[in-house]
Amino acid sequence: MKLEYIIRRTAERLSRGKVIKRHIFVGGRKVSLFVSPDAQLKYFKFWRNAFDADLIWLAETFLEEESNVWDIGANVGVFTFASSAVAHKGTILSVEADIWLADILRRSAMLKENKNADIRILPAAISESNSMESFLIAMRGRACNALEEAGGRSKMGGVRERQYVPTLTLDTISSSVPKPDFIKIDVESAELMVLRGAINVISSMRPVFYIEVSDNVADEVMRLFHENKYLAFDIQTGAEINQCMSNYLFIPEEKKKAQQQLASDHGVYKCRRLR
Repeated sequence: MKLEYIIRRTAERLSRGKVIKRHIFVGGRKVSLFVSPDAQLKYFKFWRNAFDADLIWLAETFLEEESNVWDIGANVGVFTFASSAVAHKGTILSVEADIWLADILRRSAMLKENKNADIRILPAAISESNSMESFLIAMRGRACNALEEAGGRSKMGGVRERQYVPTLTLDTISSSVPKPDFIKIDVESAELMVLRGAINVISSMRPVFYIEVSDNVADEVMRLFHENKYLAFDIQTGAEINQCMSNYLFIPEEKKKAQQQLASDHGVYKCRRLR
């Protein structure tokens, strides 16, 4: 175990600052983007399972060519660029607080094959107020970065550095970019803070949400969505759930089409995970 730990820590340190051009496959189409093993070590792998299958499956299943998508906590942009491949007539808002990762997103958006897509990069954190907050860069992969107020997670492995970042609410953002049809949120324990700043988006705009929910805020997140007439689903089974523990879809009660898509397509997702 100690040897494995030493090997991993060495690989993490060697990965810092490294950027690699890679490809994902979305609906049979090859999409280019830059990634870094400094974000997640799995990006060292040179085969398809280096990328999160759920993010690609979500884009293929729930987006249409004119969908508007917000990727909150974009990291290197797997969901951003998977979305742009499907929603090529919509607007993709890619939000990332880590300025180093945001620059990688910008570089990917400037690739020749991506330049016709409407991808907008926002280097900011999302929270419950418009302000400035301390942001922690994880000692391990930058995918674990977190707002200091949110606390982050133990898998950060310590703090590499602290930065100050601007924070905006989703309601503030909604006045400047097209109304979202789908919002993905992966913000390392700050989910409830994000949702508290999205009251108008949730109640009036009614997008579908895909959220990585931390255990410490799971009950409150579930309560907030139920109060706003959303249903929660497990994408691995397609089943409606009443307890939120991990990555789940929240679909407005009135959006029957999205619910039917999940019911019919979740088996495709399960097969993709086994490949």
